[in-house]
Amino acid sequence: MDSIYLLSPMIAGAVGLVIAAFLYFRVKAQPSGNETMNRIAGYIREGSMAFLVREYKVLAAYCLVVGALMFYALGSEAALWFILGAVLSLLAGFIGMKAATFANVRTTQAAAESTKGNALLVALDGGAVMGLAVAGLGLLGLGAVYYCYRGTEHVGTILHSFAVGASSIALFARIGGGIYTKAADVGADIAGKVIENIPEDDPRNPGVIADNVGDNVGDVAGMGADIYESMVAAIVSAMAIALTIAPMSLPQIMTDSSDVAAVRMMGVGLPLILSTLGLIISIVVIFMARALKNKKPATVLRSSLMLPPVILTIVSYICMPMIGVTQNVTWALAAGAFGGALIGLVTEYYTAMKPIRLVAEAAQTGAGTGVIRGLAVGMESVALPMIIVVIAAYIADAQLGLYGIALAAVGMLAGTAVVMTVDAYGPIADNAGGISEMSGLDPKVREITDELDAVGNTTAAIGKGFAIGSAILTVVALFSAFNMEVNHVRQMNGMGPMQLDLTSSGVLIGILLGSILPFLVGATTMTSVGKAAGKIVVEIARQFKEIPGLLQGKAEPQPAKIVDIATSAALWEMILPGMVAIVAPVAIGFLMGPQALAGMLAGGLAVGATMSLFMANAGGAWDNAKKFIEKGGLPGHKKGSDAHKAAVVGDTVGDPFKDTSGPGIAILIKVMSVVSLLIAQLIALR
Repeated sequence: MDSIYLLSPMIAGAVGLVIAAFLYFRVKAQPSGNETMNRIAGYIREGSMAFLVREYKVLAAYCLVVGALMFYALGSEAALWFILGAVLSLLAGFIGMKAATFANVRTTQAAAESTKGNALLVALDGGAVMGLAVAGLGLLGLGAVYYCYRGTEHVGTILHSFAVGASSIALFARIGGGIYTKAADVGADIAGKVIENIPEDDPRNPGVIADNVGDNVGDVAGMGADIYESMVAAIVSAMAIALTIAPMSLPQIMTDSSDVAAVRMMGVGLPLILSTLGLIISIVVIFMARALKNKKPATVLRSSLMLPPVILTIVSYICMPMIGVTQNVTWALAAGAFGGALIGLVTEYYTAMKPIRLVAEAAQTGAGTGVIRGLAVGMESVALPMIIVVIAAYIADAQLGLYGIALAAVGMLAGTAVVMTVDAYGPIADNAGGISEMSGLDPKVREITDELDAVGNTTAAIGKGFAIGSAILTVVALFSAFNMEVNHVRQMNGMGPMQLDLTSSGVLIGILLGSILPFLVGATTMTSVGKAAGKIVVEIARQFKEIPGLLQGKAEPQPAKIVDIATSAALWEMILPGMVAIVAPVAIGFLMGPQALAGMLAGGLAVGATMSLFMANAGGAWDNAKKFIEKGGLPGHKKGSDAHKAAVVGDTVGDPFKDTSGPGIAILIKVMSVVSLLIAQLIALR
């Protein structure tokens, strides 16, 4: 490959970061409103950064311990790139958090002094900082790995080490942020809306600030780490397959396939080239969305999510022949890209259309029937996304075999910058509404921020569906890469390939053990949210009781105590589920061998994929069913009615479903696969 192709990922990543910096300073330059607005925004910013600092201290200790173990087992370079992969993930979260906590109050002020379009633009710019940071840092890091180690024997180990760094940080960040945000959200809702019967975002509620902080640590920093890891894992899985696939099985990547070494080199570098195209297209789409700021917010955001697959397919069709690559690559790429878009649309249907009305209607007869209907919607919503993933994988496999499936995952994540932009926009708009309410601004301002927030809720659900769908396809590719890595090592040592026989006791035991892990992580994260929320309810009740005049609005609450409770709970409770994903594949691999580990990955994939979709979509349906009633969707059942209170119960159950456990399980199966790929060379001969 020419040097320009080798350097293009790093160049594109650097350009993405420069544009992110431009948008960051543009956001900071916008008016930030009055003293009250800035005081409230300052509380949110301080709480968010305090959480990140404490979380990063814990993760720094984790990185040092795991880095030392990798130094012992795989050498200094593997340990170094593991730490770099982790650091870039943390950096992406930090950049996005800073931008979001400056953009929220400026979105409120834009809604107060100008138009809905300008408020939309500020929120989009704040989200774009996160989106471009995630995609830019991912390409910069992986591009550097490949440029430095291309052609060496241990390039695969270095790539896997980088991916493990990204994956493990994403797991802790997503679960820790998810526990925080849902504990604060549930605690504030129960204490405020249910017990004290005061409105959402009421400044008298001590939990409101912690709730707004949670939007940032969970849906900005946590989601950013999740998408960053997905992008890295998808690229690494394709590169790993190209590195280890047998020469006679090399897919038809190039029009001239006579030079086996050239075909292999192109196969390794191609995922980076395609992701570079994806970032360039994402930048174009982000600026197109900015130009459409005066259109309906729903139209702008939905178009932003749907455009990248179309443009990517067209650009790939034109460009691939120019570098001697067959159109098989384009079709595999398109299968993943359009598959991701379709999963997003299916998710939108189940969390924003007819099913939420059915859940709301069921709530008329009580919380129990509302919860039952929400569970049914979540279960039903699993089928179509899984079928879409299967079809995308089938098309990609028909074009380029297992390598094609990996490229489909790359295609699904090629629009990472846009997906993250739209996803980070949601909590910014949500925070803007909270600041408006707590600052006592004109109700018309809250109407604008509520419209922006409503669109953000829908796009957030689409983003979660997209993230889980891409995780499933990525894990399929990583599973294939693990098997190839094991067989490659065995072949180098004169042994036959690993036999994955379903009648083998080792494989069957592995499948059963793998099926347990998603339930274990789901249970621990749900329990963690419940415990932390309970502590927050108790503390809010104490403040209402012991602070004279608080409930009457004549005294100030003490939000710092709620923030501290949520932070401490999140950081402590994230350790167990995080360690399950790291320790389980290592223990099974070294104790029972590669066959059992392959079985564990298969069991974890099958159960984790369906369970994460079910939990995320059920939670989204409960959430929007509550909002449907609040907007007057059920005549005769206004906000505060028995039906609304029943829907609030469903939303309370659904919050940790959609923002903690569901996403956490999706990351679990990715982390297990990446860790298994890293240790494959150490256990292949067992």
